[in-house]
Amino acid sequence: MSGQVNRVQGALFELPPARPAPERPSRLLMRNSRLRRDPERIWNWTLPALAAELPSGRKIVTCPSAGTCADICYALFGTYRFRNVLERHVANLRFVVEDLEGWERVMRAELGARRFRGAAVRIHDAGDFFSDAYLAAWLRIIDARREVFFYAYTKEVRRFKRMVEPQPPPNLAWVYSLGGKHDAMLDLATDRVADVFPTEAAITEAGWHSQAPSDLLAVRGPSPVGMSVNRIPTAVRLLGNRTLGQMQQESDRRKRALRASRRGKPL
Repeated sequence: MSGQVNRVQGALFELPPARPAPERPSRLLMRNSRLRRDPERIWNWTLPALAAELPSGRKIVTCPSAGTCADICYALFGTYRFRNVLERHVANLRFVVEDLEGWERVMRAELGARRFRGAAVRIHDAGDFFSDAYLAAWLRIIDARREVFFYAYTKEVRRFKRMVEPQPPPNLAWVYSLGGKHDAMLDLATDRVADVFPTEAAITEAGWHSQAPSDLLAVRGPSPVGMSVNRIPTAVRLLGNRTLGQMQQESDRRKRALRASRRGKPL
């Protein structure tokens, strides 16, 4: 299998080559190092960040609405340094893409275990709801497992407003994370949003609310929600004193100006 390649807004990210992924992960839900430290009982499901190449050579974009968030992605610059992490993410994606019906059946069965009763499941600590079919499968799973609480950070604003908001499952909560292509569709007065800040102090100064004490505060605590940038030097340098949402606004303004200048050029 070739190395994973991620391409967002013209940026190319080469990740270390991974050994062929197993056809089926033995377990779908895990607890990453951060969630294991969380005071709440939280499990997580994950996919590769941004995009991945399967052993077959097929390339899948897993974060189709990613914007400037790709510039400071923790998975790309942090956790994917570990080959086993990348391999597991790719194996998860392969299961979903090659056998969505089988994956849904296995996920639903796994969630029936006693350890998940009354627990929370974070859908994606990397990746996103990359297709209508995949999101629809999750909605069926969530509806079938009412004894489990599900939540997600997502940049799939357009897809959620069309498929989820009209009739959301009672055991699902979500927060729209800024830094995506569809930020302009969000109303900060009515939509629950999260933004990445340079420091915890900056979150407080802006009048936002940190989710640092528990990840569940992103969907259960006061809004709007802030989180501080990860400690990866590249991410810290790129963010500077801005928030990720502000980075996206700057990017959107540059694109609008470029489009306007092209329209104004003589043929």
